[in-house]
Amino acid sequence: MWGWTAAEPAVLCLDTAVDYNHNVIVIMLGEFEYLMLTSAARLGEDAYGAAIRLHIADATGRRCSIGALYTTLDRLETKGYIKTWMGDATPQRGGRPKRMVRVTAKGIRAASEFYAVVSRVSRGAAWEAKPQQGGGLCAVPQ
Repeated sequence: MWGWTAAEPAVLCLDTAVDYNHNVIVIMLGEFEYLMLTSAARLGEDAYGAAIRLHIADATGRRCSIGALYTTLDRLETKGYIKTWMGDATPQRGGRPKRMVRVTAKGIRAASEFYAVVSRVSRGAAWEAKPQQGGGLCAVPQ
């Protein structure tokens, strides 16, 4: 991703052909992107926007907005991590079609790498929430 130019060895160059998005070098998935890929993979053939949203809420205890969900689906598709298509309209949805989601091989690799990195960096860390004066909590490594 990074390289030196031959003409000016002290100049740092950026390879924009590799994982470059919104003027930021994408090093790895974000937390919400990982949750969405994992939820879509777990749901399999039943993965679509609303089902993914429910799965994330059930797993985390936190709701995500519809806007955040579909913005992230668009971003994941742009990165090549998912493929989406419009499914059939259903009477249960008032005749609206579902936006179906399938995780691609590239998405599986990205999610696997994210999980591996988080696992490696977490190895040996055990966290205990310790009450602080004033009512807050402080995570104390053990």
